[in-house]
Amino acid sequence: MASNYSRKSGSSGSRRTASPRRSEGGRPYAARPSSGYVPSGHGHNSSASRRRPQQPDPRLRSVTVRDIERATRQKRARQTYRRRLVSLGVAAALVVVLVGAGVFLYHSSVFQIESVSFNGAEHLTNEEMVALADIDEGATLLNIDVSALRENLLEDAWIEEVAVHRVFPDSLEVDVTERTVAAVVEVPTSDGADTKDWAIASDGMWLMPIPKKGTEEAERTSERVYEDAAGALHITEVPYGTQPKVGERCDDANVNNALSIVDGLTTELADRVTSVKATETESTTLTIKDGPDIVFGTDEHVREKERVCLQIMEDHPEGVAYINVRTVDRPTWRAL
Repeated sequence: MASNYSRKSGSSGSRRTASPRRSEGGRPYAARPSSGYVPSGHGHNSSASRRRPQQPDPRLRSVTVRDIERATRQKRARQTYRRRLVSLGVAAALVVVLVGAGVFLYHSSVFQIESVSFNGAEHLTNEEMVALADIDEGATLLNIDVSALRENLLEDAWIEEVAVHRVFPDSLEVDVTERTVAAVVEVPTSDGADTKDWAIASDGMWLMPIPKKGTEEAERTSERVYEDAAGALHITEVPYGTQPKVGERCDDANVNNALSIVDGLTTELADRVTSVKATETESTTLTIKDGPDIVFGTDEHVREKERVCLQIMEDHPEGVAYINVRTVDRPTWRAL
């Protein structure tokens, strides 16, 4: 009967508290919540969860200003490096293109020289200049050897300086500076029976023998040579044995002394000298226009000797026939 009662009680609406279920060992089962929610303020576990510290997100980290600046510098450095690499690549490509183009033009007939002009050449004819230049046929403005051209022209005694200019697309201009005729030296011929005129520059360079007018050689000589010779100082009475050579410096002491004296004169006396007798150094004598012969001697103390000569002529307005200033501090003269 007891078992039936129990079933009835369980099925009825009685509010009597049911006895807790027991496990097989006699202990009551622990109550288990039906879900993960635990009401606030109830139980020990709820307080512990409020006090537990919150863990940081592992994806986040602190960054300083120094780190940002370092990263910025590194980024800029990488960008600069890449730009430089690109620039170097472009420059290298341009160099290759330019070198290739240069090689092509150098060996091609582009810029072939069609005309050559010589400026400043007065004592040499155009035919002589062309022969001296010796420019290869088919030469171009790019492959012509300018150094060789200059050396060829400087071999001539008349030419002192050379400047070469390329005028694209097909012209070459050559500017030359010539030596001038400082004097005409009357050099004794090998048999001593006559003299031959030689043009000489102020630096002692033998320029050329001057052909006599009317000869075949004279027809091939520039007219400017004869014009200069007519107005140039003449050095006469040169000792026998003087042997001039075109393009070489004069090694005759008498001629060089005469040139040095005339080159050192600075007053009106220089323009009045018409000839110099160069028999020997100590007796070198100047012949002046409308004035006396002056035994000048060596080229020492040229300015002082010149001053003494002018003073003597000024002190004797009636005229002087002869002046000797070989010893400048003891001059002698003879009045008319």
